[in-house]
This record gives sequence, structure tokens and C-alpha cells, in this order.
Amino acid sequence: MAPPLNQRIRRFYDASSGLWEQVWGEHMHHGYYEPGQTGKDRRQAQIDLMERVIQWGQIGDPKPPQHILDLGCGIGGSSLELARRFGAEVTGITLSPVQARRATQRAQEAGLSHRVRFWVADALEMPFADHTFDLVWALESGEHMPDKRRFLAEGWRVLQPGGQMMVVTWCHREGSLSRQDQRLLQQIYDVYCLPYVISLSEYEALAQEVGFEQLRTADWSERVAPFWDEVIASARDWRWIPALVRSGWVTVRGALGLGLMRRAYATGLLRFGLLSGFKPAS
Repeated sequence: MAPPLNQRIRRFYDASSGLWEQVWGEHMHHGYYEPGQTGKDRRQAQIDLMERVIQWGQIGDPKPPQHILDLGCGIGGSSLELARRFGAEVTGITLSPVQARRATQRAQEAGLSHRVRFWVADALEMPFADHTFDLVWALESGEHMPDKRRFLAEGWRVLQPGGQMMVVTWCHREGSLSRQDQRLLQQIYDVYCLPYVISLSEYEALAQEVGFEQLRTADWSERVAPFWDEVIASARDWRWIPALVRSGWVTVRGALGLGLMRRAYATGLLRFGLLSGFKPAS
């Protein structure tokens, strides 16, 4: 029996993924915006985020990864892009059977089913042998993990020596949080099926405990904050209201919670963190 949190996450993405794809396309993550940038196509912003993460993480330099795990793969947007870019074999995992089926279909449509596969699996108990992958890619999935250390430790376990883990995740600001902060975070947790988030420095400390080396971090909160205005604008588009209602209460509740995310970014409470680390080569 899946833990209750996993069941909630599965139901949320089973219900909402089809609508998201209709409105936003294959990438189920934030978009990237330059300072002061306006009028950017929202789907292009999501593609740009992937590009910037790859550049920042120096992924493929000097040697392109050949066996990639996309941890929290959604409907396969990142998995397919990574397979095309690096000529790699990519395995994506998700808790949502709906997402896994759609991702598999999309891989077939893209002619990549021989190199990309998708599993329904728990990132904290992955069905893969030790030392299987040379890149673990976790783009906006860490916030769903009820045990952040175990999340990183499982990534470490399945990495080959010398392999890299690239984590992009929601965090909260550094330092102590007020009761008002904690209340706002709890509202976000309840809407988006999150157990809790931690600060970027706490992620870095956990990664050091697990054994990762060459650790680097970055905070891109200001680069992604405009994304939520775009999501709110799309939710108000009357063309999508019938599909939103048909997708069920869990999706409607997520739409009603968009203002919480905008407020959390505006106050600096919610942060968008990047962490890269390597498993020692020997």
C-alpha cells in the first residue's frame, strides 16, 4: 500500500497533467526570465529554464552523460530533451500512472522509445541497482519528498562513481521563519501535496552528509518568479475553464492556490534553488 502522501501526489498529477499539457505543453516546471523581461512566450520560458540549468550544471562538459535518471519525470518533457541533446538512454520515474502512460506515448511519437522508458516508482525506494546512472536529474521533484536526506541518498546510491546529481527544487528562505511564514507555507503544502520544504543551505548540508563532492548551489528565485503571473493569467482564460472543472476538485484547488505561490515569492519566503554534486570517482 502506497503511503498517504504518495497517494495524494498521484491523484493530483493523475487529475491535472492532461490539463497542464493542453495549456502549457510538455514541460511541467517553472520558466526562466531575464531581469525586466516581459512578453516572453510561456512555453519558451520553460525550455529556457532547462537550457540554463544544463549550462549552469555544466552537464555534458567534458563528457556527455549516457545513462540518465529523470527523477519526477512528469509527462516526459525533460526526459525526451535530455535524450535528444546527449544521445543518452533516459529512465523517467513518477508516482502517477497517468503521467507514465502519457510520457511513454510521447516517446513513441518522438521516435525515442528505444532510448527512453518510464516507470511508476517511488524516488525514495527506487527499483534500480547501485551504480546504474551517470546523471540523476531532479527538476522540481525534491519538494514532494518526505525525507530529503533519503532522496539525496537514493540519488547517490544509483549513481556511478563520478556521476552527477542535479537538483532544482523549491526551498524556503534562510534563517528562522515567523508564524505567518509557516502558515503560508502550510497552505502551499496542503494545496500542492508537499510534506515540507527546507532552505538551500540545508540541502547542501544534507548532500555533504550523504557524501557528494564538488557541491555548488544557486538561488534563481528572481529569475522564475514571473512564472506565477503567467500561470494565473492562463487560469483566468475562459477557454480553459470547462476543462479545469472537468479535471476535478484537486485541480481546481491547485488553481485557486496560485495566489499563494505568487505571495510567497513576492515576500521572499519561497526560494528556487539549484544544487549540483558529484559522487567521488573512487
